[in-house]
Amino acid sequence: MQIMPVSELRNHYAAVEEAVATGGPVFLTKNGYGSMVVMNMEQYESLTGNVEAMLDAADRQASSTTMRYSHDEVFDSLREELHRAEAV
Repeated sequence: MQIMPVSELRNHYAAVEEAVATGGPVFLTKNGYGSMVVMNMEQYESLTGNVEAMLDAADRQASSTTMRYSHDEVFDSLREELHRAEAV
């Protein structure tokens, strides 16, 4: 884990960029507290996956039907899928 003060981004951008390129995300602090995380595009895309595409698909499906699921139904279904994946 790489932690740097946020001033490094302002004063030494190239060093932060190199740290991200070679070692993964860099956690930036301001006044000793976490402020932000800098990562390259590939890392970001691997974290977010296809979330936007799936949300767009959900919007299209929601507009084509009146069927709705409760919070409990959605999360129970997700928990079941996660438990099945863990068992494999």
